[in-house]
Amino acid sequence: MVGTNQVVAQAQQRSGLTVRGDEFLLDGEPFRILAGEMHYFRTHPDHWRNRLDRMRALGLNSVDTYVAWNFHEPRRGAIDFTGWRDIVRFVETAAEAGLKVVVRPGPYICAEWDFGGLPAWLLADPDLPLRCDEPAYRDLVDEWFGELLPRLAPLQATRGGPVIAFQVENEYGSYGNDQAHLDHLRNTMRGNGIDSLLFCSNGPSEWMLRGGNLPDELATVNFSGDPAEPFAALRRYQPEGPLWCTEFWDGWFDHWGEPHNTTDPVETAADVEKMLAAGASVSLYMAVGGTNFGWWAGANYDDAKATYQPTITSYDYDAPIGEAGELTAKFHRIREVIARHEPVPDGPLPPLPPRLPAQRVKPDATAGLLESLDALGEPVHRSAPVHMEALGQPYGLIHYRTRVQGPRETAGLRVRGLADRALVFADGEPLGTLDRNDPQGSVEVPVPRESVLLDLLVDTGGRINFGQRLNDPKGITDRVLHGSQALFGWEIRPLPLDDLSGLRFRPGAAPAGPAFHRATLRIGEPADGFLALPGWEKGMVWLNGFLLGRYWSIGPQRTLYAPSPLWRKGENELVVLELHRPGGSVELRPEPDLG
Repeated sequence: MVGTNQVVAQAQQRSGLTVRGDEFLLDGEPFRILAGEMHYFRTHPDHWRNRLDRMRALGLNSVDTYVAWNFHEPRRGAIDFTGWRDIVRFVETAAEAGLKVVVRPGPYICAEWDFGGLPAWLLADPDLPLRCDEPAYRDLVDEWFGELLPRLAPLQATRGGPVIAFQVENEYGSYGNDQAHLDHLRNTMRGNGIDSLLFCSNGPSEWMLRGGNLPDELATVNFSGDPAEPFAALRRYQPEGPLWCTEFWDGWFDHWGEPHNTTDPVETAADVEKMLAAGASVSLYMAVGGTNFGWWAGANYDDAKATYQPTITSYDYDAPIGEAGELTAKFHRIREVIARHEPVPDGPLPPLPPRLPAQRVKPDATAGLLESLDALGEPVHRSAPVHMEALGQPYGLIHYRTRVQGPRETAGLRVRGLADRALVFADGEPLGTLDRNDPQGSVEVPVPRESVLLDLLVDTGGRINFGQRLNDPKGITDRVLHGSQALFGWEIRPLPLDDLSGLRFRPGAAPAGPAFHRATLRIGEPADGFLALPGWEKGMVWLNGFLLGRYWSIGPQRTLYAPSPLWRKGENELVVLELHRPGGSVELRPEPDLG
């Protein structure tokens, strides 16, 4: 028979994370959150435990993760929590590694992830409001949370599990001030069994704190550098409560065509020291570098320069634990700091995961993209162009074809509402490229004969993930003009490129224009590798049918991470879709080159 004292003791043991004055309590005992961000969707699931063990070796006691709605429901109603998307298994794996878990379920997460984690099908309706308390958006979020949160509720510390806290929305003050929206999200979380500590995280500006917090929930701040002023700003807004930097930006992400970002390990560790000396909790963003595999990289928009800025494939972030599990100088400096304030695990540090030896291979067969359209997607017909989301396409490329009657004068071809680049062809011959960053740009299209077959292949970057331009559908949203005349009568072909089995490869060089190039790599035991494409210009790379991501000669990234679980002993198929100019060979390297 269980006595009353035992029942009370068990209840106290499962009180979860609570606040007392300026400190956290975990099951009634003082607790400092030493966390690091790791994204299950950016690390192969076979490597989850490896990276979580490295976080524990760093001295962290918790892992933070966003939940990417679009990763689980890329198409409306097709919700997936299996395999790579098994977030319950990720949480359980974290617990096995000795880590508590902080869940940041969004529904918007930013994270330099496509559309900030929102699913592309939301953009099928161009008038759908986002991130506010409008019923059309609110009801869709409620449906999603009704699928997600009941899976996480049993894992809460209040019920003996590892999950100690949940975030409400994400940096909402940087976007809006709709308190009803935040309040509804909170109520939806509570209604789905979430009884853990809730918090709102925002930048340290007063307008961010006042617009993005719920007055009766814990407020936290996100920043880089010296913590003194951000914590002072938090104290002005919230005079009492634990100090918690929920995103300490220990590195930064990269855009294509811009320099690779790094931060100084000594200075970064010194700022962590200041937070710990002040008694604060801290979450390192990122603790573990990851990868924007497939089409998942997001983008930003520089309003001052009116420039679209797509994010690169790597999300190494110059983190303490690198994209391929490297323990960097930053790891060692931060670990030394943590050890001065909290115990760190004893024993040797985890070794670097094995790497594949270098080799170089040449493609042995090719398949032209324009010649392969029928094998890649079914066409639809529209009078005017429409964007991919209106056709139910979440990612990939999209192709537009029409016939221009002639003969007529040569004129410039322009696209209004282009996202993001369009390769232009007349009767199969490449004429040039249009880019959303040059909205007045044009390509001269002659029509000297009875007609010309006009093809536009739209090369998409990530959807914008931050700010007021989230509504960023891909493809063509407006008109295609030849001179001043709009062109109508379009065959449109979605190209998600999630199944390349229909391609018919032939030996020898490909025809002019975009083409798939196939090569075979032979390896011994699978290990991590890095693929480089010197001389190639822009495109995508598949390894054994898995899309590693985008490459682009403008850098800064020069190699794509190919983790060991994707390799097979013996022969491995490599397929490169080059949109412009192929190089002579592909290199497998044992070291990354992020610029």
